[in-house]
Amino acid sequence: MLLYFEWNSHMLCKHKQLFVSISGGLETGAMWMSLSKYISIFLLLTLSGLFIINILVWKLDLCSLDLRRIHSEDPPPLDRERSFCSHLGKEPSPEEALEERYLLESIAWPETQPWLTSSPLTQTSDPAHSLFAILPAGGRREWHVGDQLEALVLMKDFQGRPKSHGGDFLLARLHSPELEAGVAGHVLDHRNGTYSAIFPLLWEGSVWVDVTLVHPSEAVPVLRRLREEHPDRVLYKSLFRSGILSETTMCNLRLPTNQQPLCNYTDPNTGEPWYCYKPKQLLSCDTRINHFRAGYQKDLITDKEALLFQSGVNLKARIHAMANDSVTVLPKKKEVESSSAKAAPIRTTASGYYFQGSWRGLGGVVIRQFKDTTAITQCLKDKMVYMYGDSTVRQYYEFLTSFLPELREFNLQSPVSTGPFMAVDIPHNILLKYRSHGPPISWTPISISQLRYVANELDGLAGGSKTVVVISIWAHFSTFPVQVYIRRLRHIRRAVVRLLDRAPETVVLVRSANLRAQSLQESLNFSDWFSVQLDEVLKAMFRGLNIFFVDAWEMTLAHHLPHDIHPHPPIIKNMINTILSHICPVKN
Repeated sequence: MLLYFEWNSHMLCKHKQLFVSISGGLETGAMWMSLSKYISIFLLLTLSGLFIINILVWKLDLCSLDLRRIHSEDPPPLDRERSFCSHLGKEPSPEEALEERYLLESIAWPETQPWLTSSPLTQTSDPAHSLFAILPAGGRREWHVGDQLEALVLMKDFQGRPKSHGGDFLLARLHSPELEAGVAGHVLDHRNGTYSAIFPLLWEGSVWVDVTLVHPSEAVPVLRRLREEHPDRVLYKSLFRSGILSETTMCNLRLPTNQQPLCNYTDPNTGEPWYCYKPKQLLSCDTRINHFRAGYQKDLITDKEALLFQSGVNLKARIHAMANDSVTVLPKKKEVESSSAKAAPIRTTASGYYFQGSWRGLGGVVIRQFKDTTAITQCLKDKMVYMYGDSTVRQYYEFLTSFLPELREFNLQSPVSTGPFMAVDIPHNILLKYRSHGPPISWTPISISQLRYVANELDGLAGGSKTVVVISIWAHFSTFPVQVYIRRLRHIRRAVVRLLDRAPETVVLVRSANLRAQSLQESLNFSDWFSVQLDEVLKAMFRGLNIFFVDAWEMTLAHHLPHDIHPHPPIIKNMINTILSHICPVKN
């Protein structure tokens, strides 16, 4: 007989079915007559056993049962797709699904043929053989402030042969060291082995072009494969403890369900999923006390593929100019001259640029220079500043608490790297708070009581003209599919909209991703290739809201200091100036 059980689950993977097959037979004829008195007992025991099995299966806190059969045969081999949750979080609405498709299409990288490990490294992109050339401006070698500068990049392999396809990850910067000036360039992939690096000309004098190969096109399929097939390559664990019993188990956004029962820690408000394996000892899911990063999966790429990630060779390596790498920018043309000449179409925009070491925004508010503690204190007077996110926003908290002498930290007995933190300036009525975002978060042990989702925290704010919110959430999402990041931002965006609906005068600032140092291991888990896509998604999802951006991507790209997950103090100071300029804008 075949018994069919169906139920609706409030866990992530819904509408799963469990089949339990029981087969048996009874002999007929005379034997039936002799055994008839045991039939009722046999049926009662069978039904009782089935009832107990059903109850036990119902109680398994699993994300997915994968239509598993309960019988004595060996379990089938692991099917990765079927053994993981097929849906991470609540099903998106039709409008959300449409937005997600648009976002994924907008960041789609040019498809390239995966590099065959049998192919020699000499056929891959080599920055040492590649070149760039500055193109004449409209047929003339004269550039003025307000013009655009274009450099054509020709990619070649290690044998000096031109590449015939695109997909390389390039960065470009225009700078003047003596002026402490710099601006990020925009790179266009022509998908034939050539690229255009385009820069706005915003100041007079000599300017230099820098072009950097972050990853060759052959490395991109490796990174894409890691993100799609090994999103759990950062290892997370939690400690469960009750009395003298303790046990540590693996945790993640999704876990194979064929190994042991799961504890479901999906957030009831946002639907954000998180799971841990249930301890094998007599410890319930409620005994979980902390969360921490436990390392990384290793040996996920071959030795041959590792050759695509060699620092200084084909990983963040400079591309040299064919001839000159600099031009002289003349003053802006007079109105009569510029109107008579046909202007070139604008092919690049920048959010700002550095000049004399200070960041100047293009469009929006004027970026003020808060050079002393008095100016910052006066701007923050009577303000409550809430910072949510990863350690890149924690830098702002650390900068302000170290720079402002009257801003005193209140000791919450929190771990140094995880928080939460709070500081107050009682004479000036300033409150400053920092709290990390919810999992995934790759830090030293953090108490479960302090794992909060940003959207839930925003819903707890009253808001108003004295409230400032600064959000930065990106660095811990690079190993996961972009859909995971889209879902998290969608929840935060909804909470921001609710906050601005009830308190429109609240100042909300969103910090974007930034560039970071790259080594082999850094690239496999936290490549700038992952970050640039998260950066574009974040800007697209918050565009149009009454919020302000801190464009950390361009602020780190345009600056001369080395890239770092935690930007250097001069860059942080400029970010603080940007934030304060939005809190206290220049009055007309």
